[in-house]
Amino acid sequence: MGDEKIKSIILAGGSGTRLWPLSREQFPKQFLKLGKTSLFQETFLRCLLVSDIPEIFVVTNESQKFFVSGQIEELGYDIPEENILIEPLGKNTLPAICFGMKMIQECFGKSTVGVFSSDHVLDKSAMGTIMGGEQLASEYLTIFGIVPKSPHTGYGYIKPAEVIGVGFRVSEFREKPALVEAKRYVKEGCLWNSGMFLFDTEVFFSELKRHAPGIFEAFGSSENMNDVYGSIPAISIDYGIIEKSRRVAVVRLNEKWSDLGNFDAMYDELGKDASLNAVYGCDDALINSEGNLIYSKPKKIVSLIDVKDMVVVDTPDALLVCPRSSSQKVKDVVISLKDMKDERAYIHETVYRPWGSYTILESSERHKIKNIMVMPEKRLSLQLHHHRSEHWVVVKGMASVQINGEEFFLRPGESTYIEGGVKHRLSNPGRIPLEIIEVQLGDSVDEEDIVRFDDEYGRMK
Repeated sequence: MGDEKIKSIILAGGSGTRLWPLSREQFPKQFLKLGKTSLFQETFLRCLLVSDIPEIFVVTNESQKFFVSGQIEELGYDIPEENILIEPLGKNTLPAICFGMKMIQECFGKSTVGVFSSDHVLDKSAMGTIMGGEQLASEYLTIFGIVPKSPHTGYGYIKPAEVIGVGFRVSEFREKPALVEAKRYVKEGCLWNSGMFLFDTEVFFSELKRHAPGIFEAFGSSENMNDVYGSIPAISIDYGIIEKSRRVAVVRLNEKWSDLGNFDAMYDELGKDASLNAVYGCDDALINSEGNLIYSKPKKIVSLIDVKDMVVVDTPDALLVCPRSSSQKVKDVVISLKDMKDERAYIHETVYRPWGSYTILESSERHKIKNIMVMPEKRLSLQLHHHRSEHWVVVKGMASVQINGEEFFLRPGESTYIEGGVKHRLSNPGRIPLEIIEVQLGDSVDEEDIVRFDDEYGRMK
């Protein structure tokens, strides 16, 4: 294929259960920023090394599509709207990859496609190795296997066989093992299954037709993704095709990689002090404590005394404390919260919207106080509320306010009042973020009490 770049699919529809309370179902870990950029943004930047922007497709869901577009916009890039593919239902990785492969084939014809998870840590140098697998991918479904740094029970393993081109034929796939088995797998030269792939569209759809004919027919028979997803099972790419096919090869990756699968993995990635404590965000006063992961908000002091190998994660609405070795059990907390219908399984006190974000400062059944941030040149929907009134006070920036068709501007320190049942809209016409304090009062201050009349972000339904 000469100097032609590969196409890229980014899978960005995670559920946010393994790093709770930092991540939530409506704000999963790929969008978290543990530095200046999120894991999703780092993935997008890596894809730019091998693909042009029109050649990058992101598969996500309705609740996360604005994180995708907003975080790409933060990087200074503008991805075509049709390149953000919205799954109507989460059906695991095989349908998500099929969706992306189908769109790439329709747009570009026969192509070589890299498939990347949006929540992995990976050195950019690995993209050269991935590009180097292009010839192999013309004949084989190509997987990238990580050279293990130690025995690990949290990953599946791949056993390589004879050399073929730049990789190896796959001899065997092995499920996540116990520690004794993991040690034996490492000695045998097995690789961790990274969940990254390189596919030729013709090879992929040929093997899909052979091993998952129902899914092949569903994607081929309809353009309506609601119909397609309603007729197919939830299944991973590994179980659906990879572990059944005889046309599978693996390429070794010896670069730094992590799927940040739990807080223990996060601890491994963060910098540490002389006592091997990884402290993020907060100040600390630690006495005889070592090997801990501590995450809290700025200006807060966290003090531990005689504490070793623990996870302490403090957010405004939740506190998690557990041994690092038990951090894989965090998902059980999320399951319990969902069973209790506790919204803290789904959302933070800070909630992100396509126009910016809001943070709940205080709430009760009849009142709620929010700090609202509206990004430059963004505006909320034209809306009304049946059961509450709102009082806005501008903290920073310039607010454009529309009430019953009348528009006026508010500066810092100025305020306005919106009665229940009145159409209104808030906009930021300026070049700096607009910050306001909103006080809601009424019989209900639920987020469901919004009737939209005009919305730039497709939320009219």
